Amino acid sequence: MTKKTENRAVFNSKFAAIATTVGSAVGLGNIWRFPYEAGTHGGGAFLICYFAFVLLLGVPVLCAEYSMGRATRSNIFGAYRQLAPGQKWQFSGYLGIIASLLILSFYSVVAGWTVEYCISSATGSLDFSNPEGEHSQFMALTTGWRPVMWTVIFLFCNTFILLGGVSKGIERASNILMPLLFLLLIAFCINSLTLPGRNEGLSFLFHPDFSQINSKVLLSALGQSFFSLSLGLGCMMTYASYFSADTRLGKTAITTALLDSGVAVLAGIIIFPAVFSFGLSPESGPTLVFEVLPFIFMQLPGGAIWSTLFFLLLFLASITSTVSMSEISITYFTEEKKMSRRKATLVSSAIAMAGGLLCAFSFGPLKELTICGMTFFNLFDYVSSNIALPIGGMICSVFVGWVMDKRLLQAQFTNEGRQRFPFFRLLVFFLKWICPTAIFLLFLDSIGILSLLL
Repeated sequence: MTKKTENRAVFNSKFAAIATTVGSAVGLGNIWRFPYEAGTHGGGAFLICYFAFVLLLGVPVLCAEYSMGRATRSNIFGAYRQLAPGQKWQFSGYLGIIASLLILSFYSVVAGWTVEYCISSATGSLDFSNPEGEHSQFMALTTGWRPVMWTVIFLFCNTFILLGGVSKGIERASNILMPLLFLLLIAFCINSLTLPGRNEGLSFLFHPDFSQINSKVLLSALGQSFFSLSLGLGCMMTYASYFSADTRLGKTAITTALLDSGVAVLAGIIIFPAVFSFGLSPESGPTLVFEVLPFIFMQLPGGAIWSTLFFLLLFLASITSTVSMSEISITYFTEEKKMSRRKATLVSSAIAMAGGLLCAFSFGPLKELTICGMTFFNLFDYVSSNIALPIGGMICSVFVGWVMDKRLLQAQFTNEGRQRFPFFRLLVFFLKWICPTAIFLLFLDSIGILSLLL
């Protein structure tokens, strides 16, 4: 049995455990990335593949992270060390810590855009009434020195929540922000379902054309399921270390995956009826949220209000994710480097601020400075998303499937024998064989090797 950390914070309720883990998973990946991935990969065909991979890949790896976190009640570095002492697996924890700081850096820049768009919408300075000016206004809002200011403001908000600690900061914020996020999602869905293009938009999302499924769609859906659930970083492992002894890990994993996927589907219901109502293309790509949607909002009655609320929604989704990413390094500093919670939070925030400024300056003074042909923003995105996340997820899956004591693993999913978990053998099989193979294919695709082989 592993060593437990005494007097460690624990989430106060089952709702808090769900709210925080769903908040960690729900982010720009659901509301920004999912719609443009679905839009460019066939709508319903992509959705079917995405849901399949969430269940086949996402839930097992989520279970793996949950089991490691609660079994050790430790940070990602300490979890590997406790479960395999003397075997050097703990160095895998560094990968998650570095990846979380890289993602936090470039993610905060995009999150800063949501803050600027929200405030610009509320003050009436956001004007996308002319579709020809969409891209030029987006460039004006997100280049030069302005992204730097909004990145700093966003990171200050992130730090403020983290300084409250687990119960008074993370848990309290999640208990408030997640219900608010879902209320906003539902309000936007109701609005979209009143638009004239709702039938065409819903048909695009929910009526799959299976002839469109090819290797590219499959790999994109696999990548989206992985990115959306924040797997491979150690976010879920860290949050699971705060789970109470009676939290049912299997049920929590499925609930988290379904709610996270549900947010992505709700985002599709919001966006595609609106896109088809105004004769725009669902294949607009990454600019769908920041260029196409503002134009749509400006055509609706009370467009500025809808626009403000939508970018508030994006901000809420962003902050719940960045809080969880920050917690990875904070727990490492407090438990491995023996820092106080306050000092660890400030150190982690300072590192994220430095990285965020580099990424923000990539759209201004540092836009000509490149490494391997990439700006700091693109480099941090590529290294974390295309390399660190898949490798981290593969290591976690292999470790739990092959190395972790199966008696301890089973004890985590049966709550020391108090609950039934009939899928234990199936879970181990997936973690040993299916998940590592699928993630390895994702990794080969992300670095461009698989496309050369297919």
